[in-house]
Parts: sequence; structure tokens; C-alpha cells
Amino acid sequence: MQALLVVLLAAAPKEPPLELQARAFAKATARPASVKPARAELVALGRQLFFEPLLSGSGAMSCATCHNPSLSWGDGLPRGLGSDGKALPRRTPTVLDVAWGQTFMWDGRFETLEAQALSPITSPAEMNLPEEHLAPRLEAVPGWREAFARAFPDAGVSAQNVAVALAAFERTIVSGRAPFDRWVAGERTALSDAAKRGFVVFNTKGACVKCHSGWRFTDESFHDIGVADDDRGRGGLPAFQSFRVLQHAFKTPSLRDTARRGPWLHDGSAKTLEAVVELYDVGGLVKRPSLSADIKPLGLSPQEKQDLVEFMKSLSGPVEVSVPVLPR
Repeated sequence: MQALLVVLLAAAPKEPPLELQARAFAKATARPASVKPARAELVALGRQLFFEPLLSGSGAMSCATCHNPSLSWGDGLPRGLGSDGKALPRRTPTVLDVAWGQTFMWDGRFETLEAQALSPITSPAEMNLPEEHLAPRLEAVPGWREAFARAFPDAGVSAQNVAVALAAFERTIVSGRAPFDRWVAGERTALSDAAKRGFVVFNTKGACVKCHSGWRFTDESFHDIGVADDDRGRGGLPAFQSFRVLQHAFKTPSLRDTARRGPWLHDGSAKTLEAVVELYDVGGLVKRPSLSADIKPLGLSPQEKQDLVEFMKSLSGPVEVSVPVLPR
């Protein structure tokens, strides 16, 4: 009987070495359960507000203008465009998976989604609607008064309630289950060998995991990665101007759906994912005192670079968005 067991074990199919090597890093990237959504009436109101152009001074821009669901909740531009059509200093960040965020914007200037929500609406450079005009404009529309009454029975229309509703909706914007997630869950064929090799490089020679960690592939921190521009990033905020390590430092972006979100980097200077990999491989384009200690030449082979790109492509899941009917 024992001899038969030995024979059966010897004959059992073995995991390919690549599969075993890649799975050694998989545990830390398993998706968590989705966040519990806010009240349905509040989320519904936030969804409608997100697509409402009345929230801009011109009446022609909505949150969805710059955070387009079909562009991974970005705008596909190197830099965002303001109400006057002029380019803004930085690329539009995605709102995908912001429910798990700790700070918001490239420099992390906001600590809550509620605080962030009103900023682009009231900014003269962005949507250009003064805060004091926001509530009166919505109150003038019977459908909006009714929608706010359902979500805020005791409060009604106010700028603060606009922020609360928008944040409640944004927390429901969650990346879809990607091929990488199916592979982590046990579906071996969901991931190509190239993507598996890229995942191994990501965790070893490439050292990408030092900053792009966890299931969203971000450490929620700020680093100078050697991008060739003069933007001081987090170091430009008053509270951090004396911190050398935060000069030219920007928040590590999530890699979820990143293949849909080009161009890349805070200034949109990388036109392809291959260009992003090249930036890291050479150890950054600018050697400043603030350059992260983790940014150094990697010596990746052409195959390793392409495998990294294939891995990042595997992080894109299905997109399902319903555009609401707006109150009138």
C-alpha cells in the first residue's frame, strides 16, 4: 500500500517552476471584500451629481468630464484641462478604488474624499463655480431639491452635502476582477507565462513592489522617482517644504487598470508603459538630493521589461458603469 502511494505521488502532475515562483508572491495581492456602500439614496444622489454639468461655472463640465468611466476614470490627457481650456499643472488622477485611499491628489493635500470633492468644483482654474453659487444653482431645479430631500431629509441642498454625496458615490467606484485576480484565486490559465514572469520581476529584480504594494499596488506614500520637471509635489505644500525627501515627491499611483490610463506619471510625460519601465530601469532621469533611495539602475533585459508590461496589462478588469438620468 505504501509503495503504491509513493508511485501515485511520483506520477502526480507537478506545478511548473514558473507557476510556483510566481505564486510565492501572490498572497499579498489578494483582493479584499468590497467596502460597504453608504445609504442607497445617498449613493444615487452622488452618482447624479458626478455627471451633472451644473456643477461647473460654464454649465458644460461635470466631474465625469475629467474622470471618464471609459478611460479608467481619468481623461486620457497628459495634463488635465480647466474650464478655460488651458492645461493644468498635473495629469488627472483616477478615482478608481479611492475607498481605500488615505490621502488624495498627487501631492496628498486632502485627507478625506469629502474635503477633496469640492476643490475642483470651486477652483477658478478647474470647474470655476464659486461655493456660494453651488447650492442656489441646484435649488433652482425642482428635481434636485427632491433628490436632496430623499438623501438628506433634515438638511436639503448645501455645498457640504454635495461633497458628502459625491464622496459616497466615489467610494463605490471599484476596479473589476482582472485576469490577475482570477489567477490569484487559482485559475492558472488566466495569466500568460509572460505576465507571470513579469510578476516575478516586479517582486524581485525590478523591486517595483517596494512602492507598488498590496492588492491596489500602491503604498499610499510619496516618492521622487526622477521625473524631469520642476514640480515640487508634496514638498511644495506648506507643511512639507522643509523635508528634503518630499521634494519632487508624488503619490504612488495604483496599478489597477493602469494599461487603460495613459499617458503616465504625474505630468503625463510617459507615453507608453514601456517608457515607464525604462524610467525605472535607468534609475530616474534626474539625480536630485530628494531622489528615492529605491530608485537606482536595474539592468533589466528587454524580455524582462516586456514581461513587466504584460503583467501590468493583466491588472485591468471589466468596466460596468450606468450613467444616471439627471434631475430636472
